[in-house]
Amino acid sequence: MTSSPVLFLIDASGIRRADPSEPQLMVTDWGATRGDGIFESISVIEGRMPPLDARFDRLEASAADLDLPVLARSTWTEALAQAIATHDPVERLAVTLVMTRGVEGGGDSPTSWLLARPARDFSDIRRIGVSVVTLDRGYASDVAAGAPWLLLGAKHLSYATNAAAIREASRRGADDVIFTSSDGLALEGPTSSLVVRRGDLVESPGAETGILAGTTQATAFRFFESRGLRTRFAPIRARDLADCDAIWLVSSVRQAVAVHTLDAHPMPVDDDLTRALNDWLGSVTRAE
Repeated sequence: MTSSPVLFLIDASGIRRADPSEPQLMVTDWGATRGDGIFESISVIEGRMPPLDARFDRLEASAADLDLPVLARSTWTEALAQAIATHDPVERLAVTLVMTRGVEGGGDSPTSWLLARPARDFSDIRRIGVSVVTLDRGYASDVAAGAPWLLLGAKHLSYATNAAAIREASRRGADDVIFTSSDGLALEGPTSSLVVRRGDLVESPGAETGILAGTTQATAFRFFESRGLRTRFAPIRARDLADCDAIWLVSSVRQAVAVHTLDAHPMPVDDDLTRALNDWLGSVTRAE
């Protein structure tokens, strides 16, 4: 057993374990030089294989958006099983699946790998919550339909904009970001989905606004429905966020974090509901 990162390279010859501390990627790889590739994040709790169908669905949708081939689900699953087997079951893992277009001039041979490492401890941020600023993404909410080459709904490797947004939030004294569209809708975070509650109604923006389809968000909806709350996908006006009874940013490894401050204004936080939501997200990951 190890508590260190483990790396598996995947190609036509199969799955091969490699040293993550050694160079593995060619400098002429499209993923390294242009961010031309896709990825998916998976959380592993208590050494159990998590539910993967929704992750694979999104990974394959991203591959289609970027005109990349699809790697067999069984291959990814086998690599993940090997990664899980190398770690102590009590250790929570953050796993990343990556596929790039491959080496320049290399034909149609993508570069693929799976990296599993001990997950960062987000228990404090789940308990405390985050302060958030809204930042204009610079696109209208309907731009994805007319300009699919913008890849707004794909989980691709070009994360410079997201990283820049987080730095801007830090400059403004905040922890995280909610992107907004140029026509005034709230969208998503740089690495998370947006979930809001108004009374007994829980809402998230729909994927038609050019956001990434949230797999953890879908699980969160099931939690709220189990509590008797109504859920739906609907446009959420950015100016209405301040009137919400609760706002969460949800993602696979960090899970659900409550927004306690929005654009420097305090927001209501339901600590008990947030704790129950995170318990649900963790138990579902272990049980399914």
